Amino acid sequence: MGEQPVRVLACGDVEGRLNALFNRVQTIQKKAGQFDLLLCVGEFFGTTAEAEAEWQQYKTGAKKVPIHTYILGAASQETVKNFPSTDGCELAENITYLGRRGVFTGASGLQIAYVSGREAQQEPAPAHCFTAKDLSALVTPLTSSSKFRGVDILLTSQWPRGVWHYANNPEVNTKSCGSSSIANLAEKLKPRYHFAALEGAHYERLPYRNHVVLQENAQHVSRFIALATVNNPTKKKYLYAFNIIPMKTMDPSELVKQPQDVTENPYRRSTKDKTDAPKTGFSATEEEQPPGQFFFDLSRKQGGAPRGRKRHPDGEGRGRDQQCDGDRHHQGQPKQPRRHPQPTGPCWFCLASPQVEKHLVISIGTHCYLALAKGGLTPHHVLILPIGHYQSVVDMSSEVVEEMEKYKSALRSFYKSKGERCVLFERNYRSQHLQLQVVPVPLDRCTTEDIKEAFTVQAQEQQMELMEIPQHTDLKQIAPPGTPYFYVELDTGEKLFYRIQKHFPLQFGREVLASEAVLNIPTRADWRECKQSREEEEETCRQLRDDFQPYDFAWDD
Repeated sequence: MGEQPVRVLACGDVEGRLNALFNRVQTIQKKAGQFDLLLCVGEFFGTTAEAEAEWQQYKTGAKKVPIHTYILGAASQETVKNFPSTDGCELAENITYLGRRGVFTGASGLQIAYVSGREAQQEPAPAHCFTAKDLSALVTPLTSSSKFRGVDILLTSQWPRGVWHYANNPEVNTKSCGSSSIANLAEKLKPRYHFAALEGAHYERLPYRNHVVLQENAQHVSRFIALATVNNPTKKKYLYAFNIIPMKTMDPSELVKQPQDVTENPYRRSTKDKTDAPKTGFSATEEEQPPGQFFFDLSRKQGGAPRGRKRHPDGEGRGRDQQCDGDRHHQGQPKQPRRHPQPTGPCWFCLASPQVEKHLVISIGTHCYLALAKGGLTPHHVLILPIGHYQSVVDMSSEVVEEMEKYKSALRSFYKSKGERCVLFERNYRSQHLQLQVVPVPLDRCTTEDIKEAFTVQAQEQQMELMEIPQHTDLKQIAPPGTPYFYVELDTGEKLFYRIQKHFPLQFGREVLASEAVLNIPTRADWRECKQSREEEEETCRQLRDDFQPYDFAWDD
């Protein structure tokens, strides 16, 4: 394999902090060796006198730029003056303005597509905005070739709207963030890496597919990375380093390899979604309908057996033509389902999803639900799950967290009545939808200290160090959204935490609890070895539902 990787640095909004940026780049290059190019997205120039003075030093050559730097155009009216032309040009030695939009191909064959500025909201478009014509002029020549497979890198200043769908949630206002046109562009150009900025946030989305499984030939995956502002006070990541072998010279079988955490394509969404006016955000009715349908289907099929608020009995016996309107009749909660984020691809755990195994549901609250664990360690092994699509505990809104705590408390009381203590654990790694596992351990099997020791020792055996979290510390303070982690909560309120670095044994939580030191059922460590027939699952679930009812706050008052 003779292909040489290109060493690339990508950067978020510089906003005129050139000294800070280039000093940082020099430090990186001293440690890691020379990079081939630096790509800057977002607002490169600043508007302060200090930013102007710094720029003059590089423009006149008084200071040297330590790397070939390629930048996008103005993202606001105030910085338009720094760009003498809409066509690309060299602004200073080693600083090249790419242009309004186009494709830059390096000597290595690396293909970089780019669009400067923000989406125009009116005609004629201001100088710092792009139009639909700009995007067509970029896309058509590329995609009209029968050999087109995608581009290596896409640079835009604005985020693509909806990129977070079916993935980890970013720390931005998803109601107003991003451009639908950029999302459309990313879907068509299939970049292997897509960089954006302007939101002051760092966000690395899970990689997503560019093909439909079993319907289309495998294609490469895309990675979207948003970068923060240079030298931001909260130290969010603004520089991203990576090696890339140009698509043109890459072995096709290597190119299409799919990582294990790959998701559905966030842009391949229903026609209804795509006709949405981009400025109004996503239609609330689309988000309301699936939960409504699910609740009424569930009530009808199972005679209202899963415990839920009074809305469930309200829905029983209604005709199919009425079920979609059902949520509007829930007193005091006309907008409740709107709070539930929905996935755009299949999800086994979203309550509104057709993939959910409805017969496993034990209780439904307002924001969370309780389900029997498939292939559980014990007959009372359950999952607490958010109704909407959240990837981890740290992504959830306060009301969802609050109800999850109520379920935890109810389960502790329930297990205590059975002579058991409960252990909770969550693995936010290679998972799309939060599953908080709750496993009961008989009080006479072992002490809480024994369980804690089992987790600590078995983690050390695998070169992992579990950290104890102070009792009233919020997990969000330790693991910002997007951080992969494993977390255990004991019945004493003690919490153990591990920030996952590269690899993590997926069954670790089960393995510890199944081990000799705790439940002593090592053959049940893998859930696939514990599968029951559907009839057995239904019977276990019915029994558990009845047993849990006195503790179920979500059942009728």
